[in-house]
Amino acid sequence: MIKYSKFCPRVFPIGSSGDDAEINRAQSLVPDITTNREKIKELGNPALVGYIKKALTVGVSLTQLEYGSIGFWQKICNVTNKGGDSDVNGITLDDFGSPYFDIASYLTDDDGTFKGTLLYPALRTSGFSISIGEPQGNIERSFDFVGESAKILQGDNKYFIYQKETIAGDDTDYEITLDKTAVVDPDTALKFMQRVVRISSTGTVTELIKDTDYTEIATKVTIATVTNGDTIKLFYTSSSAPDDMFTPNTSDAVAIAGDSVDIYLYVPGSGKPSSDDYIYRLQSVTLEVSLDREDLYEIGNKDVVQRGVKSSTVTVTLGRILESFTVEEVLRGEIEGYGIIDVAELTDSAALIIKIYDDNTKANFKYGFKATGLSATSLGADASIDEYISKDVSLEGEDLTISANTDIIEIN
Repeated sequence: MIKYSKFCPRVFPIGSSGDDAEINRAQSLVPDITTNREKIKELGNPALVGYIKKALTVGVSLTQLEYGSIGFWQKICNVTNKGGDSDVNGITLDDFGSPYFDIASYLTDDDGTFKGTLLYPALRTSGFSISIGEPQGNIERSFDFVGESAKILQGDNKYFIYQKETIAGDDTDYEITLDKTAVVDPDTALKFMQRVVRISSTGTVTELIKDTDYTEIATKVTIATVTNGDTIKLFYTSSSAPDDMFTPNTSDAVAIAGDSVDIYLYVPGSGKPSSDDYIYRLQSVTLEVSLDREDLYEIGNKDVVQRGVKSSTVTVTLGRILESFTVEEVLRGEIEGYGIIDVAELTDSAALIIKIYDDNTKANFKYGFKATGLSATSLGADASIDEYISKDVSLEGEDLTISANTDIIEIN
């Protein structure tokens, strides 16, 4: 049997020069696979003719405890230089459109025997959320990914290997010696590489074609043409283990609780948010993003050839104990104690900021979220016997920025 402690997940960004990394603080990683086989019958035939095999529908759900790192966001967006403390733009929802990545989980049993790898290739992000369920509860982040393939790697092909080569100078028939001996794909004769990708110095991503763009043997791949500044990424299987399957993260926070965040709600136009915009008495906060994906096939090709997002929806839900009407006053754009708050007049341009620190001293800002253009969609209250009255507000918008640069998170 395989325990959670021997289930080692990694993410492999495909469309950037960034490397793979273990998925830290993961609490669950759950696939949902539909085979999409169509049953075929015909007139005059009492027997089943057979099945048409169409592309799988693969969903992968991941839940992590928040640990104050923006690194995983960068991996799934295929960016290496956005969202950092020196970045001037941050990660926005546009960055989730075309990027794709592999997730592989390395499996070892109780006896220390390596059993194989679960591989979910070419995943894209279809949604995510940040949730603080209660003031002393741990912050959780959850992701939904979609793809069309799932593979079990075992036997001689049991290890999933990633290798990167950075090109210095133009060349033809450029040879790359493999770090591990590749094992042939048992489904395709003489196929060793699962994927070969070129990322140009300008960021153009191209999946190379076997025998056209490259040739291969078990120990070497030869790229037909390379250009100075190219990054070549190789993905293959081997009977030899990768150098690193999982390195426990001992540098970041173990987990971050709800007492280690600042949350501001304000209407842009009067400067950066201040202490007057801080929301008190919050009992729960959820920020959820849904991405309406448009990933296209083409006639004559079984693979997705274009990836994108048609629209994005950002939903914020604030749960609080009813003590004052500060949130409604902010959404109305009025001062404290304003006589009549007409719900029909609430703003459509509110902004919410969530700033995450590594502990409740709030001395070390890690990263945060800024949702803008928010409009109130529902306001409710719960009055129950022997309970304090609670009041929830839901807001909806289409814009979100994620950054470790506090100036980006706070900018008006």
